[in-house]
Amino acid sequence: MGLNYHKLDKATEEQIQYNLDNGILSPYRSKDEDALRRDTIRDKHTVLRPSYIRDTEKILHLPLYNRYNDKTQVFSFYLNDDITRRGLHMQLVSRIARNIGRMLGLNLDLIEAIALGHDVGHTPFGHTGESFLSELLFNETGRYFNHNVHSVRVLDTLYRRNLSLQTLDGILCHNGEFELEEYRPTYSLDFDKFDESVENCYTEGGTAIKKLIPATLEGCIVRVCDVIAYIGKDRQDMIKAKLMPDDKIFSDEYIGSSNADMINNLTVDIVNNSLGKDHIKLSPEAFRSLAAVKSENSRYIYRNKTEEKQLSEAVKPMFREVYYKLLGDLRRKDISSLIYKHHIDFIREGCRYYDEKWDYSTQEPNQIVVDYIASMTDDYFIELYKHLFPDSKRDIEYHSYFENGNS
Repeated sequence: MGLNYHKLDKATEEQIQYNLDNGILSPYRSKDEDALRRDTIRDKHTVLRPSYIRDTEKILHLPLYNRYNDKTQVFSFYLNDDITRRGLHMQLVSRIARNIGRMLGLNLDLIEAIALGHDVGHTPFGHTGESFLSELLFNETGRYFNHNVHSVRVLDTLYRRNLSLQTLDGILCHNGEFELEEYRPTYSLDFDKFDESVENCYTEGGTAIKKLIPATLEGCIVRVCDVIAYIGKDRQDMIKAKLMPDDKIFSDEYIGSSNADMINNLTVDIVNNSLGKDHIKLSPEAFRSLAAVKSENSRYIYRNKTEEKQLSEAVKPMFREVYYKLLGDLRRKDISSLIYKHHIDFIREGCRYYDEKWDYSTQEPNQIVVDYIASMTDDYFIELYKHLFPDSKRDIEYHSYFENGNS
């Protein structure tokens, strides 16, 4: 086992087993029959399709869901099938969160819906691509782009899937970059307030996002599990990318150093401190350890000089060129442009089976461009750039499968 492979407290374990054996659920869990939707006529809760299973299926069948598999999680320039892509990260969040939710007696279907949808609005090239797109949008409109807000836009505005407010709220508030020692849900749900929060995120950016608090315990679980799912996995990927030998990574005394240790020990800590409560709690030791590991990851992984150099010198100018080319096409109403064929028509087709119509003419042109770029996979973005600018000397250099003695 790992450095300190923690176990559940005996009394906690016995209580969980008793609850499971007797079908006892948390009194603070979200109930399917309480799901709120914009269209109250459609998507009624039934035995065959309970509310949050319905949400999960809507997300799984979303046209953009499949694109998770070719979007960067952290490492963009490695031809290595073993390095995590965003599709795997999303599944890991779901799995870890559902395991914790099972022990706490929460609504596992709501947890799954939030987890599977939480990054559907993410850009190509991970958080760096997100920052590039936000800078371009802000320079033109004074509004910010953030992936959690855009995930809501994809599901609620572009494809109009009539998801429950509970699921949309969990997705909006999932941002795992802001870890907390306690996650206390507001237990307050209202579409008007939700829409106001979304708009504040566009106009205030990170200031508003830092204030977001999930309304449900299930949303709180996904938020903390977003961090748990990536801090150890990113370290695994760093070693696979030959950026640091595994014996150079520091070991935290409380949560360990390996991915398995961190998932186990943080899961145990959360359950030991949260069972039967109306909030999610980490021990002070776990919170300090989580913050320390995240800080070390930031130094060695998220600020990697090699990755940053290519992103800033090659990818960022590509984003700018693609952005303004597409914006010009829209303003000229050039219907031969791929923004019409691959984006506007694609959304129309995706809404057709839901009797929904998306009128792009009412949308601000910069927002349409942002919607399109954010929907792209890494490979699609590169191919689009080459298609739009065939004479450009800009290029992306990928690390081969056969580097570093692997040939």
